[in-house]
Amino acid sequence: MKFDAIAIGSGQAANPLSAALADLGWKVALIERAELGGSCINTGCTPTKTMVASAQVAHYARDAARWGVRASDVSVDMPAVVARKNQVVQKGRRGVQKRVDARPNIKLIRGHAKFTGPHQVQAGAELFESEKIFIDTGTRPTIPQIPGIDTVPYLTNATVMELQAVPEHLLVLGGGYIGLEFGQMFRRFGSRVTIVHHGERIMPREDPDIASALQKVLEDEGIVFQLSAATRHVANRSGAISLTVESGERTETLQGSHLLVATGRRPNTDDLGLEAAGVAADARGYVKVNGRLETNVPGIWALGDVKGGPAFTHISYNDYQIVYANMIEGKNLSIENRYLPYALFTDPQLGRVGITETAARASGRKFKMGTAPMSTVSRAIERDETAGLMKIIVDAQNDRILGAAILGSEGGETVQILGAMILADAPYTILKGAAYIHPTLAEGFFWLMDAVKPAN
Repeated sequence: MKFDAIAIGSGQAANPLSAALADLGWKVALIERAELGGSCINTGCTPTKTMVASAQVAHYARDAARWGVRASDVSVDMPAVVARKNQVVQKGRRGVQKRVDARPNIKLIRGHAKFTGPHQVQAGAELFESEKIFIDTGTRPTIPQIPGIDTVPYLTNATVMELQAVPEHLLVLGGGYIGLEFGQMFRRFGSRVTIVHHGERIMPREDPDIASALQKVLEDEGIVFQLSAATRHVANRSGAISLTVESGERTETLQGSHLLVATGRRPNTDDLGLEAAGVAADARGYVKVNGRLETNVPGIWALGDVKGGPAFTHISYNDYQIVYANMIEGKNLSIENRYLPYALFTDPQLGRVGITETAARASGRKFKMGTAPMSTVSRAIERDETAGLMKIIVDAQNDRILGAAILGSEGGETVQILGAMILADAPYTILKGAAYIHPTLAEGFFWLMDAVKPAN
């Protein structure tokens, strides 16, 4: 069966692309072996942030006396939390299904897709052909090869959100974004939480001062960190999970009720038949692309997480925007050096745009920098949420903003103001002389801009 286009996977790039091409009259095959919506709707952004919100309410309720409010007998109903999460997920799935159903020239094929040639894909017993094929198959958790790990019922980012009871003691392997979000979430639900991380500090992609500030917040909430720690063995001890952890010359045993593995992701390409199509992948299995998201095989593109690089929903959607603009509108857009904002949804949130101080120093360029604690922001003081700091990196030659980090209440929201300045190619001095609504979190930029000085 021939189509104008085939999309393998229904993530946040392939879904809008299929709809946009269908609206042009193209006959599109959309192949999905699991649930519509990809990881974002089903196991990523939508469910995790829904549960993060529940955890935050539990935290506020338990800590209500801090704001002069009396609350007692606070408990978490995990079945209700999970049911609420499932309702939000189902709504997202229905939304995708509705958009597919509204376009009769999209043929939704349920099944596993595998290349049988450069422009031929098999799903079930059927063969589908097209001169334009888009790979959007995403990623899945990487399970480290630790002796004994297969003997315990470890959890992943997907299965941990199905727990019907609060873990007594959650052990988390991995101090990256996923491990930190879930670690704080379950600590606020009422679990003891220990995070075991092989690196010297959490969030290795972030500046040390940002990582240190967030770690302190999490430790103040009762999370225990084991850093520079290598997990040598996992064992099932009469239903309990035991980790043998080595740190330097010290070896100790940690015991918990549950184990969450959050040590990275791997691409869903090992059973895609890339070799039959001649599509090149790197050593880890990520599909190789050029700046236009084209693979080495003409007429085949890779979108979203499957190509490696930043694994964010909004980046996947931007992949769709780039491919559509190049293919349909005759533009020549590229993913190289594109604007990349993102957020870590801990509390406080970490909002990030552009480069870090570490990257700026490594580049050898001259730059200015400003930092300001959230404790200087009136709105944060009034909310009694003063943990964290704001940070900005500025080009010393033209005063353009190179990057920024806001670790603070609603940091993912406020950092986008600085992101808009980057997109506008405007100097930071515009914000230095601005009037800010009082009292808002963005008013903190008054202090941040005033703090900008040449970096040593």
